[in-house]
Amino acid sequence: LAVGEPAEDMYRIIDSVEPFMPKEKIRYLMGVGTPANILNAVERGVDLFDCVMPSRNARHGNVFTWHGKMNIMNEKYAKDPRPFDENCGCPACRNYSRSYVRHLIKAKESLGMRLAVVHNLYFYNELMAKIREAIDAGTFEEFRAKYSGELEKRAK
Repeated sequence: LAVGEPAEDMYRIIDSVEPFMPKEKIRYLMGVGTPANILNAVERGVDLFDCVMPSRNARHGNVFTWHGKMNIMNEKYAKDPRPFDENCGCPACRNYSRSYVRHLIKAKESLGMRLAVVHNLYFYNELMAKIREAIDAGTFEEFRAKYSGELEKRAK
């Protein structure tokens, strides 16, 4: 795989290759990706990922939450006193509002981008921890079914 194929092609290729991969070795998928991509790749046997998406998107005001993707640059967040995600424990969500981070990014203050990056990396770490917990509990398919669509939608 190269970075940039449609998700359906990526999943089809993983499905074709995975049965031939050594079972005792980890499966690494480079350049992937969205939270839903990760859930669907884990379902297909992938163990390890790397991607610039959480940090690159954050620098442009796009953050990931358990309720979907959020573009903090949208006008509706200009006076929103809530954190990115009210159930998130990251330093950005514990200490700063959507409106403040939006203001910082619009003013080209690097702190705004840094706070959004901190949040997205925290979110991705939480996602992977919850995936591991669901696998250990034997509930991964339910977890994937619940969140794969939810994480792709636009947050309110």
